[in-house]
Amino acid sequence: MQILFISLGCDKNLVDSEHMLGILSKKGYQITDDEQTADIIVINTCCFIHDAKEESIQNILEMAEYRKSGSCKALLVTGCMAERYRQEIIDEIPEVDAVLGTNSFDKIEEAIAEVIQGNSYQKYEELKGVPSLDSGRVITTGGSFEYLKIAEGCDKHCTYCIIPKLRGDYRSIPMEQLLAEATQMAEEGVKELILVAQETTVYGVDLYGKKSLHVLLKELCRIPGIQWIRILYCYPEEIYPELIETMREEKKICHYLDLPIQHANDQILRRMGRRTTKQELIDIIGNLRKEIPDIALRTTLITGFPGETQEQHEELMEFIRQLQFDRLGVFTYSPEEDTPAAGFDNQVEEEVKLDRQAELMELQQDISLEKGKEKVGRTLLAVIEGKVADEDAYVARTYADTPSVDGYLFINTSEVLMTGDFVKAHITGSLEYDLIGELEDEYTE
Repeated sequence: MQILFISLGCDKNLVDSEHMLGILSKKGYQITDDEQTADIIVINTCCFIHDAKEESIQNILEMAEYRKSGSCKALLVTGCMAERYRQEIIDEIPEVDAVLGTNSFDKIEEAIAEVIQGNSYQKYEELKGVPSLDSGRVITTGGSFEYLKIAEGCDKHCTYCIIPKLRGDYRSIPMEQLLAEATQMAEEGVKELILVAQETTVYGVDLYGKKSLHVLLKELCRIPGIQWIRILYCYPEEIYPELIETMREEKKICHYLDLPIQHANDQILRRMGRRTTKQELIDIIGNLRKEIPDIALRTTLITGFPGETQEQHEELMEFIRQLQFDRLGVFTYSPEEDTPAAGFDNQVEEEVKLDRQAELMELQQDISLEKGKEKVGRTLLAVIEGKVADEDAYVARTYADTPSVDGYLFINTSEVLMTGDFVKAHITGSLEYDLIGELEDEYTE
């Protein structure tokens, strides 16, 4: 049978989809990207914010048409929307045959078998523990990088976030399971591991009684074939000395951290349920830059949070102007049902949110342009992502670039390079977010 997977939302969701594909491919299912010929369609949904919810609903409705009139024999819905709106999906979209919650994706084969026999299927495991998966993954990123999800759930309970209700409390994935998974990926050609979770910095506290991300990193660095390891989703207040020391000592670990700070005004941070103050953020970032001078720091912000005044927005602008993040993204606040912030007074008008988002991104564009100019004349190690069509040029990424969210390095060369090649590039120019360079000494590894 042919199976089509539609994976929506974040990179953590993509990892779950790849595990499901791994389970099914070992059972003989053929993977297809054509909904018209698929016997089975699985939609791994997201509902983190309103736009993600709308995208998930739209995909379910579109695929429901193939369940009604096409060759599709089974339509399954998994992921966050399946966890949150389990009964509504069954009641309102009768074409859906099975619904699996966020901690039940390892039951995908069982669900399909039941549906093929003519039965409906629902499964919602308690949001405790994590599935023990030994069937491997089907890598779908198409390049030399892959995501390694090191934990599930979150204990922070920020007032704007629904994740703890959808994914449960924080549960680290056992280290031996992660090392086996990473080893398999390396054997299949993956050269860059990107560590993800709702929060990576407290990895191991629940299993080993203390923060153990630095221990996991050291073990991952020993895996042959892995050349870069990148860490995302680090809560600033949880960064600890052993982690910084390990980043300095281990050559495979990119000098890059993703620190989602969300805001810089103390009153807004408290209302968000965040656990840092503006001064603490300044101190943490200053210490990181002192200990690792070439570190690239990425952050994300939420603008238009309930009660945010123009003065607080301008304070955030000044903070960004002073801190000079290498990479920055801005989301407008989205009121999500069942979160405390959705009931807060003084909700900000959508037009104001969008104006503030545009101002922040315009400021960051100027910062990014200046930081790009500072790199001109340097030589940087980069990984090839692909070739520019009809040109003697390649798309690459440096240590400061996470796939899909950061910039690129465009390398002009007539040399024949392959995706996944590591090269040294001399930076010759810069744009707002991207760099331009040329191959140095025809060096590849």
